[in-house]
Amino acid sequence: MLVDSHAHLEDEKYDRDREKVIEECKKDLTFLINVGSNLLTSKQSIELAHSYDFIYASVGIHPHDAQREFDKVEEIERLALQEKVVAIGEIGLDYYYDDPPKEFQKEIFIKQIRLAKKLNLPIIIHDRDAHGDILDILKQEWTKDLIGVFHSYSGSVEMAFQVIEMNFYISLGGPVTFKNAKKPKEVAKAVPIEKLLIETDSPYLTPEPYRGKRNTPVYVKFVAEKIAELRDMSCDEVCRITAENAMKLFNIHIK
Repeated sequence: MLVDSHAHLEDEKYDRDREKVIEECKKDLTFLINVGSNLLTSKQSIELAHSYDFIYASVGIHPHDAQREFDKVEEIERLALQEKVVAIGEIGLDYYYDDPPKEFQKEIFIKQIRLAKKLNLPIIIHDRDAHGDILDILKQEWTKDLIGVFHSYSGSVEMAFQVIEMNFYISLGGPVTFKNAKKPKEVAKAVPIEKLLIETDSPYLTPEPYRGKRNTPVYVKFVAEKIAELRDMSCDEVCRITAENAMKLFNIHIK
């Protein structure tokens, strides 16, 4: 079993060969989650999920689109009711560019957390340079029914244990394979395997040995291999457990 818990196959970087890439994924992956980041890509994710049995969709408004799509949460709700939509995301905060303004990012993040609770769906969290505010909002909004995953986790081991206490998963991608990426490696070794997911964030964050080239979901195997090495486990075991974790989080049943 091998699962990519976070990919963007609707991205324009796949426009020339999307079908070929998907056929390669179909051979190697049990399933993948194609993650929306605004209204358009959420719709495209659903289209992919309806076209391919092994693809599932999430819908949401990324912090980069927080101001431009501030009034679109009701439309995200309508999309979330469609078949094979398994999460609200990716949502969260991104302070790297300090744009759009933080107040827009925070408010739309909170709205989408509340939408996820209303619909009983997990959330997929984008957190870039915003650890403190992310934690504050989650603590304010948390209920026992709120579950989700920190995608492409970039925080500390200490923060990881805080969010695990709130019933969130930690997802690691390409950076765990990077030579000088200290934090992801520490997290990969410390987090309970039952709380770990793996991902590619394709077409971004390509793992070694293909760093610098376009990423693809089949490269999630390199993430699994690195985590297995760091934890002194077999790669098959890491693949199986992270796949089972993804099935549990996203309520996907594979025979």
